[in-house]
Amino acid sequence: MTSALLSLRGISKSYGQIHANRHIDLDVAPRSIHAILGENGAGKSTLMKLIYGVERPDDGTIAWKGKALSLASTAEARRAGIGMAFQHFSLFESLTVVENIRLIVPGRKAELKERIRKLGHEFGLEIDPLAHVHSLSVGERQRVEIIRCLMTDPKLLILDEPTSVLAPQAVEKLFETLRRLRDDGVSILFISHKLEEIQSLCDRATVLRDGHVTGHVDPREHDAHELARMMIGRDMPEPMPALPLAEGEKRLELIGLDYRPDDPFAVSLSNVSLAVRAGEILGIAGISGNGQSELAALISGEIMLPQAQRDQIFMMGKDVGTLDSAARRQLSFAFVPEDRLGRGAVPEMSLTLNSLLTAHPLNLVRHGLLDQAKAIAFTNDCIRNYDVRTPGPEAEAGSLSGGNLQKFIVGREIMLAPKLLFLAQPTWGVDIGAAAAIRKRIITLRNEGVAILVISEELEELFELSDFIQVLHHGRLSPPLVTRATKPEEIGRYMIGAHTQRGQATA
Repeated sequence: MTSALLSLRGISKSYGQIHANRHIDLDVAPRSIHAILGENGAGKSTLMKLIYGVERPDDGTIAWKGKALSLASTAEARRAGIGMAFQHFSLFESLTVVENIRLIVPGRKAELKERIRKLGHEFGLEIDPLAHVHSLSVGERQRVEIIRCLMTDPKLLILDEPTSVLAPQAVEKLFETLRRLRDDGVSILFISHKLEEIQSLCDRATVLRDGHVTGHVDPREHDAHELARMMIGRDMPEPMPALPLAEGEKRLELIGLDYRPDDPFAVSLSNVSLAVRAGEILGIAGISGNGQSELAALISGEIMLPQAQRDQIFMMGKDVGTLDSAARRQLSFAFVPEDRLGRGAVPEMSLTLNSLLTAHPLNLVRHGLLDQAKAIAFTNDCIRNYDVRTPGPEAEAGSLSGGNLQKFIVGREIMLAPKLLFLAQPTWGVDIGAAAAIRKRIITLRNEGVAILVISEELEELFELSDFIQVLHHGRLSPPLVTRATKPEEIGRYMIGAHTQRGQATA
């Protein structure tokens, strides 16, 4: 199609025995917003990397504005007019936001700072240009990726899960901006697992499954159930109902927690109180960068309180404020961090060795030596029970797609049979079928009496999972809200600070 802005024909890419893309045909029209749908491991990320010049195809052709295009680097892609905001970030952690952007976008530092602030305000992606990337949460880093991409003035903009950083009110603001960009002549490739977003925003969709194209559709002509079935090749699992349980014992309690970090760009926590009981799920909502990372580090034991701040964090009735993460895990606590590569798993290690990071107490190590058979059996059980798409237990964690690695980490922690489970962004980057399966597992644990705390920027997820929701805004928690008696708009008002934060409750 000579009228297409971007045209792919017969694109294939393999990594050893893994066929990531197989004979892909794709046309992106000018002034269009085109969705790419598919499960984790369907080949979406590989295809985007081929379009952006990160990888080169084994076979097939790419045409740009009707002319053959062969990209040897991302710099060539940007010069052609193709920009991409990655879901897995390509930022230097030791540099500031503006220094990272300056590596790609020319200009004086002062001018770039103003452009960053202006774009952040316009798109609802506010970020401090002088903040060091290592101090930013996952969601804030995603904002940097999006802003950096927009500052290159692309003709084709590739966005991978761009709305996970936004409150509901800000999502529509971003969509208005994307529609305006489209009307101004920019085409957009949009990857999202939120099917309602795709139906609202996109005029075309290409569906991938196992590296193949299974359909080109207008998403506005299909309901979410039909789109999901095209993606995963089967019906979605039915949601697991929450069973009414008697009020259980408190297994996590924070009482008036105050925290002043040494990092000037980190968020201080003020008078934070919450409680999670056995057989209950408490959800923490909030726009990324409002103290979620600091709260998670304090609860998990990565940051310990000074002796002077005793009696502020309790697990299973025990004061744990001065205990490290290993000591807290010995109390039957399990944790899924938001940063799966680097904190949840070691990318260069095999899945079997990654199992040992937290599952070693399950007789996987005897007399200081690895029990290879038991470790492999545990890892294989996790792979099988949580549908982790991988060649096997010896595959390196870093070789898995983001969603498959997330399924592995969630499965590993659930298999520890904890009394208290804490999950930060449990389904971030996970496809709709796998996300539904993970949520079903979480509700099953809740029905079995496990106390569960979930931090998520996915409001739909919190409303599906949680018995109570509290909102974190500028380091302060809202009162606990009964989920079934609360509307998303009310949560959204707390998220943007429109509600006056009235006191702190301990439930």
